[in-house]
Amino acid sequence: MRWTVVIPVFNERDFLPATLRSLAQQSLPFRLVLVDNGSTDGCIDDARAIVAETGIDAQIIAEPTPGQVHALKAGIDAADSELVAICDADTFYPPHYLERAGELFDAGGMDRVATAALLLPENPHGFKATLARWHKLGAARLMPRQNHTSGAGQCFRLNALRAAGGYDAAIWPYVLKDHEMMHRVLQLGTQAYDRDFWCISSDRRTSRRNVRWTLGERIAYHLTPFSMKTRFFNNFLAPRFAARALGDTVLRQRAWEAEGAGA
Repeated sequence: MRWTVVIPVFNERDFLPATLRSLAQQSLPFRLVLVDNGSTDGCIDDARAIVAETGIDAQIIAEPTPGQVHALKAGIDAADSELVAICDADTFYPPHYLERAGELFDAGGMDRVATAALLLPENPHGFKATLARWHKLGAARLMPRQNHTSGAGQCFRLNALRAAGGYDAAIWPYVLKDHEMMHRVLQLGTQAYDRDFWCISSDRRTSRRNVRWTLGERIAYHLTPFSMKTRFFNNFLAPRFAARALGDTVLRQRAWEAEGAGA
């Protein structure tokens, strides 16, 4: 099996079934590692039923330590393939997703250590999707050694991911862990973006103020040379995130549920 798909899961009953059914339609075989990070809403039982129904080659493991970073580490540790796709539980992946990622890896040779999918709106062929493609592909061309997607759209050569340290709370216990980790991976090789390599992520989070960096921090990220990015993360961003209590576990807070309850 060339591909392992890793999905961390915490109470995703409303979204995980659609994600699993989209993955079941992939044009290439893969092994799924689903990591239960303490779910209590029955989504793991639903996942078992869908896995049995669709015939996905799946392993469901438990990681009791709260935090997506711990779940991702457990899933990556369980992988044993050449390539690994990090997927989110609330994201649609088109049938050619893994196939196109594999083609991009092959086109770049062993120096290509990562591929990154474009996050598109619900209609991947509409005007907003066209603008999103132009924006992300342009940014990737101008800044090829930065991350321009979320963890939901990242794929790696497994040996490079592990050599870089992967997801590890001892290295980076904060939000924006996909950006920090991609920086470490890109010290080992190149990444690729492509207009036909995309996925559709949920826009359910009504407010991201408590789970993201500020405008000034984003500008600083883009302006910091690659050779200084490690110091940017460790010496500049980490203390600021720590002061704002932006540990990885804040991602477990469901702002949209709270707003919905008050409606």
